[in-house]
This record gives sequence, structure tokens and C-alpha cells, in this order.
Amino acid sequence: MPYNYDDENIFAKILRGEIPNKTVVETEHTLAFEDIQPQAPTHVLVIPKGRYVCFDHFYGEASDAEILDFHRVAAQICGDLGVAPGGGGAGYRTITNAGQDGVQEVPHYHLHILAGRPLGRMLPPVS
Repeated sequence: MPYNYDDENIFAKILRGEIPNKTVVETEHTLAFEDIQPQAPTHVLVIPKGRYVCFDHFYGEASDAEILDFHRVAAQICGDLGVAPGGGGAGYRTITNAGQDGVQEVPHYHLHILAGRPLGRMLPPVS
């Protein structure tokens, strides 16, 4: 199934400089910025600069350079923010949503990095 990328989504507008953001890290392939509606004391969004809708679209079609850069930026942010357990931090959660059932709100692939408080269970157990 082909992915239809919406060039008018908010992240596309941020990448074009039409909407300001609080940049955390920017590289050739990746932009990371503070979420405007944080769900935790630390809430950073990491997005590829390419036109990818969701996780499987990105990993299925992105170049190796884009994928590597994306992950290195996410890891750098965890270290820079002092939340990485390997660096003495208390931990973090990464989340990506895809499609209707995943409650994806912006049709541009993005990774949430949340930290700064105990985050509880992700989902209640299936009964």
C-alpha cells in the first residue's frame, strides 16, 4: 500500500521554517525539538527530514544514512538530557504512533522521548 504524505502537516511546515520550534538538535537528516504540549517534564520529538508517514514507511524506504542519523540523534538527546540509565539518568520512554489504531496525530514519522518522572505502564494488561 503506498503512503500518501501530506505536505501541509505541521511537521512539514516546521521543516520548511513556516512554524517556529524550540530546536534541541538538527543534523542533515534529522530535526529534534521540544513538544509544544509536553506529556512529561522532558518531551522531545525527533523527526526525519524526509517525507515519511510512519515507522514502517521510514524503515522500509529511508536510506541507511537517514536511519543511522535518526537513531544517533535520539541517543545523543537521551545522553545530553541526562536521562539515559547508562549515564546515571533515571530512564525515559520512546513512543511512535502509526495510523488510526495507533492514534497517530501528525502524518509525519516522529519519535517521542519522554522523561523526568515515573511514567507508569504503557497500556493496561489485556483482560
